[in-house]
Amino acid sequence: MQFHHFGYVSGDPRVQPAAGVGLARPDGLPDEVDVLIVGTGPAGMITAAQLSQFPRISTRIIERRAGRLQTGHADGLQARSVETFQAFGFADRLAAEAHHVTEFAFWQPDPDDPTHIARAGRSPDDPKGLSEFPHILVNQARVLDYFAEFMANSPTRMRPDFGVEYVSHQVLPGTEHPVLATLAYSVGETAGKEFQVRAKYLVGADGAHSRVRQTIGCRFEGHSANHAWGVLDILADTDFPDIRLLSTIQSSSGGNMMVIPREGGFLFRLYVDLGEVPADDAGKVRGTPVEAVIAKAAAILHPYSLDVKKVAWFSVYEVGHRLAEQFDDVPPTETGDRPPHVFILGDACHTHSAKGGQGMNVSLQDGFNLGWKLGHVLDGRTPEALLTTYGAERKVIAKNLIDFDKAWSSMMAKKADEFADAAELPEYFKSTEEFRTGFRTEYPPSMIVGRPMHRDLAKGFPIGQRFASARVRRVADTNPVHLGHQATADGRWRIYVFADEAAPGGDGSAVAELAEWLTRSSDSPFTGLPKGVRPHDWFDLEVVYQQDHHAIELSQVPEVFKPRVGPFALADLERVHATMPEDDIFEARTIDRGGAVVLVRPDQYVAHVMPLAATDELADFFARLRR
Repeated sequence: MQFHHFGYVSGDPRVQPAAGVGLARPDGLPDEVDVLIVGTGPAGMITAAQLSQFPRISTRIIERRAGRLQTGHADGLQARSVETFQAFGFADRLAAEAHHVTEFAFWQPDPDDPTHIARAGRSPDDPKGLSEFPHILVNQARVLDYFAEFMANSPTRMRPDFGVEYVSHQVLPGTEHPVLATLAYSVGETAGKEFQVRAKYLVGADGAHSRVRQTIGCRFEGHSANHAWGVLDILADTDFPDIRLLSTIQSSSGGNMMVIPREGGFLFRLYVDLGEVPADDAGKVRGTPVEAVIAKAAAILHPYSLDVKKVAWFSVYEVGHRLAEQFDDVPPTETGDRPPHVFILGDACHTHSAKGGQGMNVSLQDGFNLGWKLGHVLDGRTPEALLTTYGAERKVIAKNLIDFDKAWSSMMAKKADEFADAAELPEYFKSTEEFRTGFRTEYPPSMIVGRPMHRDLAKGFPIGQRFASARVRRVADTNPVHLGHQATADGRWRIYVFADEAAPGGDGSAVAELAEWLTRSSDSPFTGLPKGVRPHDWFDLEVVYQQDHHAIELSQVPEVFKPRVGPFALADLERVHATMPEDDIFEARTIDRGGAVVLVRPDQYVAHVMPLAATDELADFFARLRR
């Protein structure tokens, strides 16, 4: 963490100086805002948190509840999500209070006595070591708390507006704030009283029954699987030996169940199979009493006992898979003809079962994807056309999620004797590792994703996929660091320069030539910036040399890699790195020894890979993002 560059800090360095709209933020909702977000779930909160880093942008997030979420909802967080939390500065703290998943246990009917269950095997959660971050289980409310803290400490001093609900909206083209939203107070003496707020953009993160989605006339296509599950968060005594392992249980007659250990060492969640739901049930299954679900769970666990002491949360849901026709207010037939002004994300545009552990994770990436794009457009950095990439990128991911969840839910609902092979479920689990960890996403070429013409220069950084971090040694203080962990959710593009074999100051250095071009060429993305904007404000430029850190003298490193920051124009020396002989990033990520430039988007996805000398390509890429 870097601080003191704006002056001496004696308090919590995570609290950024207030700036822009944060200097005089009104308590009540103003008549006009830049972005109005509906819903404080994971998708809405990460969108707001990202926008909180843009001081000139007025963002408000409303929630119909009177206060913070306390219990229930999602609990599984993939390694990709924890990686994202690292950018927001709370991955370590959240992981410290969470339950870490390292193995998965499979239970099936005992071959010697099918009325009993027996452990059929275990599987490592991440056998390939796809991430240095863990798979964790923790109450969704804590994730929202950390985002709220991040927002409150941001320059804009953002916080949720509780007790306010969305009613409807209309778009009035040709005006500076074209979205006219009708809202209403939902609690207190003024409950039911309506008022209006105008916004440049409206974001609907208001759940599966989204009013925003309904108002834009978006079809929610899909169906129910006519299968119900009971969900309980409980404190209980049990002699089931894998109660602290993420486990699937298939019984011979009682049905199926999943055991989800929770944070704190005592709480755990049960997903209990309630079986097929008649087509004419009309939602009656949702009235299943908690006692019936507990009895079902006890029967599935036989011969093990289950003595429930406390039910912290309980719900019954029917499995359903639905996908929105579009993720913004521009119908498919008009895509490209006009810019979107209303967006939907999270459960508002894709729903599925909870057992695949994907919902909160994919919703978080929806918001991370949209947040920086809104920030760049509203901050005047990028044309409005950038906003069309949100739906184009995220709908495909949501479709993949639903396809995966259909297969996983179907397997979880099968009776033990319906499997042709007892190893079918464990093997499917192992085969889906990249999807389960959140690393299957790959965005196609677009205005912010280049074509893979030079993919062989850095095979470990596939274009369109998330930037897979690796260790380097920071030259200035000799500390080993993860390169990707230094990137914060500040809305900046990352430009990683992996040097050729020449040392700093050496003859024929391609890095030195690139540095000269970045500094002086009129085609450089660092030149022609708006008045008062320094390159470091919009770009994070990092260099990794191939030499050991002892062979690198900072005085010989080009000045562009030591940017002047803050009001005192202090040199930032933490952008210069060396390889670690015992953990060489060039080998770990298969980077060509001739060097390469890797461009990474603000949401941590690789946008392009190109040679050090390909300055024309670098200029063209960023030129199309200039207003």
